[in-house]
Amino acid sequence: MKFLAILFLVTIQLQWEPDFENAKKMAKEKHELILLNFSGSDWCAPCIQTRKEYLENEDFLKMAKTNLIMVNADFPRRKKNQLAPEQVKRNEALAEKYNKDGHFPYTLLLNADGKVIKSWEGKPAVAVDKWTKEVKAICDANK
Repeated sequence: MKFLAILFLVTIQLQWEPDFENAKKMAKEKHELILLNFSGSDWCAPCIQTRKEYLENEDFLKMAKTNLIMVNADFPRRKKNQLAPEQVKRNEALAEKYNKDGHFPYTLLLNADGKVIKSWEGKPAVAVDKWTKEVKAICDANK
């Protein structure tokens, strides 16, 4: 039974789109919103918690699969986790536009044109089920 649960989680895992411009195109085609997450995956404890507790939550993943294009602008610090130079450039450009104050974690919901609809500074202040419902309601209102 445990194997089936793990298999199920693997099958609903979302792919994070590395290219924001491509994410905007996909969002337009699918009539979905973009969830842009700024994280420091190897140094920011609240970022790691947000990813594990919220962004990798089974119910959130099910909802996101049909409502969101996911983009992670990661800023790792450890040498072994460094991103490809072109990805670093893309992430820095996103930070310049959407996260000038350098908040981590920082999560935004954007429409297909890149307009901010909602943002969360830090880890969401509500339980994951309430946050998932909030995100879903915003998606539904913007279809």
